[in-house]
Amino acid sequence: MKIGVISADITSESRVAITPDAVKKLRKLGFDVVIQSGAGQAAYYADELYQAAGADIASSRTEVITQSKIITTVNDLPAEATESLSSGQIVIGMLDPYRNTQLDTYAAKGATVFAMELLPRTLSRAQNMDVLSSQANLAGYKAVLLAANEYSRPFPMFMTSAGTVKPAKVVILGVGVAGLQAIATAKRLGAVVEASDLRPTAREQVESLGGKWLDVPMSAEEAETAKSTGGYAWTPSEQYVKDQAAVVDKALSNADIVITTAQIPGRNAPRLVHGATLAKMKAGSVLIDMAAGTGGNVEGSVPNETITTDNGVRIVGAANIPSMLAAQSSDLYANNLVNFITTLIAPAGDDASASLALNLDMEDEIQGALAVTHDSQVRLAKR
Repeated sequence: MKIGVISADITSESRVAITPDAVKKLRKLGFDVVIQSGAGQAAYYADELYQAAGADIASSRTEVITQSKIITTVNDLPAEATESLSSGQIVIGMLDPYRNTQLDTYAAKGATVFAMELLPRTLSRAQNMDVLSSQANLAGYKAVLLAANEYSRPFPMFMTSAGTVKPAKVVILGVGVAGLQAIATAKRLGAVVEASDLRPTAREQVESLGGKWLDVPMSAEEAETAKSTGGYAWTPSEQYVKDQAAVVDKALSNADIVITTAQIPGRNAPRLVHGATLAKMKAGSVLIDMAAGTGGNVEGSVPNETITTDNGVRIVGAANIPSMLAAQSSDLYANNLVNFITTLIAPAGDDASASLALNLDMEDEIQGALAVTHDSQVRLAKR
């Protein structure tokens, strides 16, 4: 049984779905692997490395698809590649399922499609398949380095004969995996870090990394609700949202660096920084909008562009930061995919000589959650 690896559009994506090390793991499981020539080049994985790991090299995307039972990809398949699919094939990748316009086509082709973003992250056995966490961790780190490169002053405090250099003030909005890594990285570089999140329960994590929590007063009833739901299912009151906006506005007015990380699967990113706040910020301050590709947390941000406001604030629309760390992000992503593919393999039973077989089980809590098409049907519930 063959697993295929197709090349991404290198103008927008440098990652590759399967690395040479992952090829070795897949072959140990009993799979053959075929990769489109040049698919790993942007991540510094030459065809020769894949051949040394035991993979075959195909000259075209179509050749990979026609040979493979399972097709792995970083992002959604190009439309022309989707047309080459046949019934019973499996597609695995980060497919942006709630925005994906090809699900009906996949279903009509009879393909089973797994969107890795839908992984139930609360399951302990799913943790090593969590592509959102593996990619966001790297993105949070790199976002701070991007900010440091754009900022015209150093991050740490310096004591010099010419005077004292004050540390940079960094504000992180959104304290998920990316936000926590951004806090840790900014602290390592010597910055003073503040952070905010709609989940009050994130305070402990922020402070454990040396950051200052931007506290928003709340009623005893709200505090209990937020605590009992872990913060994720908590719907804040209008007054809390208003108070939080005021706290954030004040912090950003004094900030040198702002990194925004908030994204909602299937929806536009929430607007966290508005024009009125941007107008209060200091000339030379920098905002890294990690949600620029899904609508943007910062008013006026443009995906993959850096703009400067009239008052000298630089807004970096960082739409795909993991791609900037293509070698490492591909390694982690490939490991996530291998771990998921392992769940698709049917048990060998007593016959050790039996050939490799797949077991697609939509009742399985992982497979069922990730499958967006199966048996010629679109399974994804609309949001």
